[in-house]
Amino acid sequence: MASAIRLVTERTGDGVGQPFVDSHHGEELMLVLPGVSIVLGSSSRQPELPGTLYLTTRQVIWLSDSDRAKGYAVDFISVSLHAVSRDPEAYPSPCIYAQIENGAEDDQSEDSESETDETLNLSKITEMRFVPSDPNQLDRLFTVFCECAELNPDPIEEDDGENNWIFSADQLEFNDEDDDSEWDAHQNPAHPIGANGNVDLAQAVVQLQINDQRFEDADEIEQDGSNGHH
Repeated sequence: MASAIRLVTERTGDGVGQPFVDSHHGEELMLVLPGVSIVLGSSSRQPELPGTLYLTTRQVIWLSDSDRAKGYAVDFISVSLHAVSRDPEAYPSPCIYAQIENGAEDDQSEDSESETDETLNLSKITEMRFVPSDPNQLDRLFTVFCECAELNPDPIEEDDGENNWIFSADQLEFNDEDDDSEWDAHQNPAHPIGANGNVDLAQAVVQLQINDQRFEDADEIEQDGSNGHH
């Protein structure tokens, strides 16, 4: 499930420190890139002072070099789009642009005109930029970013069952008293037969089963007759 950008206030190690990585559950550190600024939200916002960017197999983490209590993280599964941006009209410096799926409704997402940097609500942020101080690192950063994103595909949505034409035995009742052989399917109201316009398909399956039974009966009668003559 998609989650918003979150604040990181704790680190491990001395000095600037490093983020906590859940290595006990398979999380691995893929890239450490110092000298990266971050821009949260609209491109009109001022970038944070340079920090260090960490890419793991599960998340993107940025930690400030000047403030040990400031950092941001987002799970790769919440990154719906990422791309290299070198267009100065889009942003003055070359960067990695990313869109965030925060799980909020469109009308609850960030309004860059109504919020200042001091009142920034991370749960409403839908885009972010990572700006390396060395533009030559951009391609390397993008490559590793792609590799990590591929390790976190979107969860497969469960089939809603509307195209499921597998029936259990107790869902079908047969009346073989005459040649017309009526059939009745107990339909699940949530998935009515015929919702896809395939009533003929289901009826053909039922009719085939009825005909198979008739062939078996005919074979038994013929065999009994042969035994009677001997």
